[in-house]
Amino acid sequence: MARDKLFAGHAVRRLRRRTGLTQAAMAEMLAISPSYLNLIERNQRALPAALLVAMAERFDFDPRGLGGDEPGGGAEAIRRRLADPLFADLAIDRHEVEEWLAAAPGGAEAFARAFDRIGGGGGAPGGVEDDDPMLLARREIDRWRNHFADLDAMAEALADELRLSGADLYGALVERLRVRHGLSIRILPVEVMPDLLRRLDLHARQLQISERLAPAERIFALAHQLGGLEARGEVDALARGAGFAERTAERLFRQHLLGYFAGAVMMPYARFLRACEASGYDVPILERRFGASFDQVARRLTTLQRVGARGLPFFLLRIDRAGQVAERLAGASGAVLVEAAGRCPLWRLHHAFDRPGTLAVQMVELEDGARWITLARSTPAPGAPVVGAEAVPAEHAIGLGVAAQHVAGLHAARGIDPAGPATPIGLGCRACLRADCPQRSAPPAGRARIVQDRERGLSPYRFAEE
Repeated sequence: MARDKLFAGHAVRRLRRRTGLTQAAMAEMLAISPSYLNLIERNQRALPAALLVAMAERFDFDPRGLGGDEPGGGAEAIRRRLADPLFADLAIDRHEVEEWLAAAPGGAEAFARAFDRIGGGGGAPGGVEDDDPMLLARREIDRWRNHFADLDAMAEALADELRLSGADLYGALVERLRVRHGLSIRILPVEVMPDLLRRLDLHARQLQISERLAPAERIFALAHQLGGLEARGEVDALARGAGFAERTAERLFRQHLLGYFAGAVMMPYARFLRACEASGYDVPILERRFGASFDQVARRLTTLQRVGARGLPFFLLRIDRAGQVAERLAGASGAVLVEAAGRCPLWRLHHAFDRPGTLAVQMVELEDGARWITLARSTPAPGAPVVGAEAVPAEHAIGLGVAAQHVAGLHAARGIDPAGPATPIGLGCRACLRADCPQRSAPPAGRARIVQDRERGLSPYRFAEE
């Protein structure tokens, strides 16, 4: 199990200044040395759990806000913004970003706000407008690192209660909805619900479900509905706390929370984490053990950030055949691959459609040296029919990834050396400076293209190095 260290120097410094204390005075109150406090404030030492508790008791603040209190969202969020093609020629590495945050946190926060305000790539991936409802909802999800502790705890308690009423989760959910909420479940044929997967008919007191849905998707639909009835208070509190000015963004956020709750009912946190660690995060085994689909397991893997019981920090990216991103979940990974406007065709995420149902495992290395082990598989859209005159199936490819340092804990990556060979990839051709890539489709932004009559290299898109 990954146990991430908490570096919260900027939040500690702001807390100290807000209370009007010098480093020496705060250190004395916390029974530590001023030099140690200075190292914590400069993010050269992690914040120990005992000291975090002491600060919470002494200064009456909520420690859950420490992670999101960093300037610009922290080093990884700043690096995602710097992945914009506008900065491609600067080659700013992670150490420079960390030094910048330590030396001038106010300047880093000002840069982040200005960049987001003008709708830069880091603030609005893929050219999406900065006020787009989907982006606003996802920012709130990322602020929580896609872990909602109260919802998880409630879903876990509910799952345990349902287990006592019977081993069949679907049957237990049907009975719960009938007895407690007066809702019956009706499975309707495609002819009756040609364009819907589920519908709540309050007049008939029915939750109507299309026969298109597979068993795992039917269970999810019931748990989703139950969340809307029994977790309404928690969902309302989270939505109010987000402070959305845009109604559609709030609704999207609420839908995500209900989906989160449904996944947590199907895969209760403690049991799911134990299964992950025992199986080496073997996704096919997890699917069978919890009666869930690949999509559902993949999303659940991005949520394992319970304090004191953390799982591996996965990210998720879902694309269609055209390479358009349908879903981004960064979790606690800090992966720039999630936020990037472009993607690299050398990443096997784009090859997953060629071998349906097969899990593609790949070690990739970005230009800054960061390495990720990625798992990719194609998957049909839930309940999706074939579309178009030639009956093309509706499908997506889902990419899961975790930092290479965690490769030893993955069943799918057996035998892969985290320091061994890796596929060099970029964040899309316009943001990539790899000159020797035969797959390049465009020169980097801000670099002049070189055209020569007497020779032709592996790539037709040669560009000036400086």
